[in-house]
Order: sequence, then C-alpha cells, then structure tokens
Amino acid sequence: MKAIAYEKYGSPEVLHLQEVENPTVNDDQVLVQVHAASINAADWHLLTADIFLVRLMAGGLLKPKNKILGADVAGTVEAVGRNVKKFQPGDAVFGDVFGHGSGSFAEYVSVPASALVLKPKNISFEQAAAVPLAAVTALQGLRDKGNIESGQKVLIQGASGGVGTFAVQIAKSFGAQVTAVCSTRNLEQARSLGADHVIDYTKEDFTTSGQPYDLILAANGYHSLADYKRALTPKGIYVMAGGTFAQMFQTLLLGSWMSERNGKKLTGVSAKTNQKDLLTVKDLVETGKINPVIDRCYPLSETAEAFRYFEKVHAKGKVVITVKQN
Repeated sequence: MKAIAYEKYGSPEVLHLQEVENPTVNDDQVLVQVHAASINAADWHLLTADIFLVRLMAGGLLKPKNKILGADVAGTVEAVGRNVKKFQPGDAVFGDVFGHGSGSFAEYVSVPASALVLKPKNISFEQAAAVPLAAVTALQGLRDKGNIESGQKVLIQGASGGVGTFAVQIAKSFGAQVTAVCSTRNLEQARSLGADHVIDYTKEDFTTSGQPYDLILAANGYHSLADYKRALTPKGIYVMAGGTFAQMFQTLLLGSWMSERNGKKLTGVSAKTNQKDLLTVKDLVETGKINPVIDRCYPLSETAEAFRYFEKVHAKGKVVITVKQN
C-alpha cells in the first residue's frame, strides 16, 4: 500500500510517499481502508520532536518508532478480527488512533475496535476525518476540565483553528454565552459558528479589558497564567488545550500552585479519546449542533505540502488529507 512515512524527526521535507506492507489485523482490531485523515498539532509535534518529551512519549529517542503519522481516520471497514462484533466489512467508520501508534496517512490502517464508531451519515469522509481528536479535545476541555454550565460566560481563545471551531459550537450546545477570540479575517466565521461576541486579538487584549469569564479555554494560548487568572470570575476556570511550549510548560508546572482552594482554577487538557466521547460528538454532528470546518484538502501525495501550510498559516478549521477519492 501507499503511505506517507518518515525515518527521522524534522521538517515536512522528511515525509515521503512510499510503498509499505499492508498492516496485519489481530483479534481485537479492525482493518480500515482510509478515505481521509487530518493534521493535528500532535502530528506536528511527532514529526518535528520540537518538544523533547515527545521522543520519550513516542518511544523513539533518536528516531521515530512509528513511521507513519496520522491520528484522525475516516474510512470503510475492510476486515475485522475474530473478537470484533460491532463492525463488519463495508461499515463507514471514523475515530482517533493517536494513542495506538497513529498511522492514518496511508491507504490502510489497523485500528483497535475501541477507537472507532460509525461515521455520521450526514457528512463526508473528509468532514468526518476533521472531527475526532479536535472535537474530543474541545469537549473534554469544556465539560470535564472546565465544568461548563448553561448561562456561563465562556471565552474561546484561538477560535478559528481545529479545536477552537469545535469549542465555540460545543460551548453553545451547552447553553453558554460564548466570546470567540480570533484575528480580523476570522471574525465572521466565528459569528457563523454561533459566537455571541467576538474579539479581534490584533486590536484588543481580553486579559486587560476588565471583563471576567467563568471559563476560558485556550486552544492557542500565549498569555501568562497570571493574565488568564486575572480574566476569570472568582470561581472561574482556565483550561489550556494548546499553545506555545512555554505556555504548556508553565501550565503543567504552575497551574495547580496558582489555583485557589475554593476559587480560580488553572489547568490543562490532553484528550483521551474513547468510544463514549466519539459517540457524543457524532450525535452533535448528526443533530447539527456542530459542523466541521475545513480550510483545505490535500491528496495523500501532497501531505508534506499540507504540513507546510499547517505550519505557516493559521488554518481556518482543519487541514485534511484525502487518501481515497470517492
């Protein structure tokens, strides 16, 4: 089969289209013919190892252990292991394989059955591939870490990216009053996704405006923790879902220390994708409460160029890799 593989950490130039062996399927796995995948920040970190801890977490200190990237997958079931009862060949599925070695930038991938659910019928494979990791990150950040409630004032920083576009819509589905922070060119998109208020970060700094928020989810955080804390209500919660390495490191080291026993809380979210939450976002898609936003689609052979675009441009939503033309 054809796959985008890499032998060493580095820039998108290390990615190459290659012929590799088809994956095998064990008793608890599903072989998926990949129709589409999408790029996430997690893929970028695994490609470049720009955060050194990635090398330890991914099991490859000097070179990548898993040669094929790709966390999100959408496609059709080709074969199932003998213990798999929920799926059968021909089923349209989607899911997240980041915690299972990745591998969706290829024509086929072997996936634990627990990492998949049936694809929403009302969207394409490309749209489905844009959903899993980003939508579940937004859901878990808002619901599990942020304890979101109806009527709260919720601010989404980085509201135009993959996680941010889902976060705006998911926060609205919970009945929150949503403020979206993005650049000038993305203000209308944020409004179209349901944001009640928009802030152009090139003209205004929400951390100094004096307006407090019950919940701040930073999909692209770059302010100091002190700035975020200042922008919270007395019992408000700040959740970091993505941002600069300095921001992530600061939240990891200082978030608990700067939090208050019965007051403001500063924490982060690292998505743990599971079937239950995939079913939740599937339901949100099928009921029209969230819609995937896609900036660009690239064929599998141009995956390196897709990564270059992902790196240099603040994409409006997700960058998708089309593997099988439908």
